[in-house]
Amino acid sequence: MCTALALGAVAAAPAPAAVAPAPGTPDAKALAEALHGLPDDDATAALVRVGGRGGSWHGSAGVRDLRTGAKAREDARFRAGSTTKVVTAATVLRLAADGRVDLDAPVRRYLPELFRGTAFRKPVSVRQLLNHTSGIPAGNGWGDSFAEQYAHRFDVVTPARVAASALAKRPEFAPGTRQQYLNINYTLLGLLVEKVTGDSFAETATRLVLRPAGMRHTYFPGADPHVHGPHNRGYQLVDGEFVDVTDWVQADRSAAGDMISTTADLERLLTALFRGRVVPAAQLKEMFRVPAGIPGATMSAGLQRIDIDGRVHWGKSGARYGYSTGMAATQDLSRTVVYSVNSTDAKGEEMNPVAQRIIMASVRNAA
Repeated sequence: MCTALALGAVAAAPAPAAVAPAPGTPDAKALAEALHGLPDDDATAALVRVGGRGGSWHGSAGVRDLRTGAKAREDARFRAGSTTKVVTAATVLRLAADGRVDLDAPVRRYLPELFRGTAFRKPVSVRQLLNHTSGIPAGNGWGDSFAEQYAHRFDVVTPARVAASALAKRPEFAPGTRQQYLNINYTLLGLLVEKVTGDSFAETATRLVLRPAGMRHTYFPGADPHVHGPHNRGYQLVDGEFVDVTDWVQADRSAAGDMISTTADLERLLTALFRGRVVPAAQLKEMFRVPAGIPGATMSAGLQRIDIDGRVHWGKSGARYGYSTGMAATQDLSRTVVYSVNSTDAKGEEMNPVAQRIIMASVRNAA
């Protein structure tokens, strides 16, 4: 463990622009300022890529390892958390385009053994899993506190076990009447993909989404607790000390949050996906369609509608201990942003201040 600190920038982002950027060009000065001062008590490193019609900008700041003080790697891999759900949704929609999955069919058609004997009398459709309107409650975990979860960080829990614990409970609400964002919806989608294809979720998602999108440095670790390849270590700030949380089994998250990726790969995903190179146009509409008639609904299939400065963006955030990730773009790709922040309180209720600065800087000067 390392003591909390507040140092100046160790690896500065590219130098700020000397003159005001042309309309539509990423504001390099604002983005560099957003990364200033790392590492600090909020984050030990940050990676950012901003693109669009007016050009692109990428930068990094902070350290790879608090013990050595080595400069953060811009090509670092990281735990992508719930941005995994974008890949999962795209995988299911690809299977739907191939006629192998019916989005309006009840999930129990594909996973009858999981629903047998449960209290889920009203059918839950595949589409309702995709847009978080299923009413299925969360599965059981190790507890809510960091200490409880940290103690079990190397224990392996299967997605099937998580799903069974959720379906042993009563529905939270009638399917299609509310929207409640929960991992369990995508845990079940991962199991559905495996049942339909006969392959592991990782194999199918790699074949149908990662490869077509050109995501060469993204993978699903399963029961492996390590991040392989270049990476910046993740930390949780606990009672004034940094606890290294880089190594952690994420198998129970599976299709809901198991992915390891890079900012460049997530940028490739956004671009390929929104241009229709991964999911056919008919099914891609599901990713830009928030369910109608549900007050407060913002989630679509894999994405979330986000209004920033009067412009609609579609994206997804994710958080695992030590790592906060975000990706978003306008539907026409006039502006894209991807970031990975080595947050020291990634599972906290408040948005990480560094991530917040990045988002606000990324939409400045957008066309």
